[in-house]
Amino acid sequence: MSRSAAGVDRTPRDPMSERLRITVASGKGGTGKTTLATHLAVVLAQYGMPTSYLDCDVEEPNGHLFLAPVVHETTDVSVLVPEVDESLCTLCGACATACRYSAIVALPEKVVAFPKLCHGCGGCALACPAGAVREVPRVTGSLDLGSSGALTFLQGRLNVGEAMAPPVIKAVLAAAPREGNLIIDAPPGTSCPVITTVKAADVLLLVTEPTPFGLNDLKLAVEMVRQFGLPMGVAINRAGSGDHGVYDYCRAEGIPILLELANDRRIAEAYSRGQLCLGLVPELGSRLLQMFGRLKELASARRETHPRASNSPSETPAFVEEPAAALVRLGRKRELPELVIVSGKGGTGKTSLVASFAALAEDAALADCDVDAADLHLVLAPQAKRKVPFSGGVVARIDATRCLCCGDCQEHCRFDAISAPALTGTAAFRVDESSCEGCGVCADRCPARAVTLVPTINGHWFVSETRHGPMVHAKLGIAQENSGKLVAVVRKEAKAEAELQRRSLLVCDGSPGIGCPVIASISGARQVLVVTEPTLSGLHDLRRVAELCSQLRVPAAVCINKVDLNAELAEEIEAEAARWALPVLGTVRYDDAVTQAQIRQRAVVELGEGPAATDIRALWAKVRERLYRRVDHDDRKDL
Repeated sequence: MSRSAAGVDRTPRDPMSERLRITVASGKGGTGKTTLATHLAVVLAQYGMPTSYLDCDVEEPNGHLFLAPVVHETTDVSVLVPEVDESLCTLCGACATACRYSAIVALPEKVVAFPKLCHGCGGCALACPAGAVREVPRVTGSLDLGSSGALTFLQGRLNVGEAMAPPVIKAVLAAAPREGNLIIDAPPGTSCPVITTVKAADVLLLVTEPTPFGLNDLKLAVEMVRQFGLPMGVAINRAGSGDHGVYDYCRAEGIPILLELANDRRIAEAYSRGQLCLGLVPELGSRLLQMFGRLKELASARRETHPRASNSPSETPAFVEEPAAALVRLGRKRELPELVIVSGKGGTGKTSLVASFAALAEDAALADCDVDAADLHLVLAPQAKRKVPFSGGVVARIDATRCLCCGDCQEHCRFDAISAPALTGTAAFRVDESSCEGCGVCADRCPARAVTLVPTINGHWFVSETRHGPMVHAKLGIAQENSGKLVAVVRKEAKAEAELQRRSLLVCDGSPGIGCPVIASISGARQVLVVTEPTLSGLHDLRRVAELCSQLRVPAAVCINKVDLNAELAEEIEAEAARWALPVLGTVRYDDAVTQAQIRQRAVVELGEGPAATDIRALWAKVRERLYRRVDHDDRKDL
């Protein structure tokens, strides 16, 4: 059996054998990904197939809410970080020179380590000539192993305040049973945490919904899957909205639609209570079995990699592309009021609220910090003025003409990013750029200096105009890291654009989850609004986001969307918000007009005065009043 440095089983498998590894993914959360993954796992187990459910959405794991597992064992997940023995340290600075993450710094009288910045590459310890740097484990998350009936259950959980999810995801994959089917519930999006789960699959099931948002996110997910040459099928949730874009796209791209689930409020209400829907939809079990058979067929006919195609709506000839170095601008003397809207997971209505606030504010600048799977442009139709490439790191490259095939690079790579010639069919070792973290250990250890580190273009950011004001947004490249750095650039440039156009407010569509992009979205914000829903998932996710806001000491408040979906859970969410001293500034009723607004690519408040629009107007009045009251108070305090 072949195992990678990360502990993931890499042994080639026959996809038509009893074992099949299915990753259930989506371009963004809230599409029903976890609902389908849990139902599929339960049905396979009920029909006597050995099956394991792996919840790799470690920032906001929700599968346990539906499966109610009995947890037999919980273990810590750790990464190795440097610890300096001052009695041995000579202050030579070799450790700091070797670290590409600034996680260890050599001061004139002391070497200081910053564990939360460390990626665990081990380069500092290898570089220290005195042996003064040793590596010690630092806990960043946990792994639960248990069962739900005949189903084996594994779940990873990233500790709140930690930025890097992949080590926890790798721990879940490494702990998976070696026999039976694996249903892998992936994180949403297309960045590095998702890539970690995608690589473990034989076949992908992409979950979407028939709206412009769903189509945009599906295109991103398809682009990601095709980069790895994996077979895939699509499941459409909430079918019947009247929008045919997803169907037309799948037909044109030759992607099979394996399942459709109707837009049924009874299913939404069961979801809110954390209940499986097999009783509500009696034929669902047989339909899931049929889908499983189709997935097996797709895995057996694994296709070659498709060429990558850009589908960013912002990439039009209407802008001027600039070099990677951004313009230098003077900052604002009086700090700009900034509202950041976040959610524990996608699909809660966060972006729809931002679009409505943009329409109501009249004097705001906008920032879309959801760089992994941005949707705000679908409502506001930005006209891009500038496009700037973003380089957030480096990647290793091996010169095949100089490679000695000694294997030192592969031996010291902890990210499973380097393959031997026997596996690649080449004359030299080769770097998998989607796995490389740019630590540089391979370059430092190569005796032939065949490895170099080159800057990567991780994505682009844009300055645009919308019908409601200026907007700065970005697109992170598929399978790219450094999303937190790109979020920081978007916020900075949006503030500069607001100053340039004399706007009095910045409204940011934040990233979902609790990891690196979210930390970058809310750090230092004047006001955070957490959007949640009256569901068990919403309650679970609110707790983790509230804890993150508390750790970062940012003022936060709560909005409950679809409040009438489950009155009992709405009360629990209000009680949970009160426990964290978070005021509930407003609630928004369940309204089909929100979906229709998405289809028409408008903010719901632009369509009239339905229940949701009325509630959002009332919410905005309270949010704006709270934001400016806080700004005025802080300004007086600074005098």
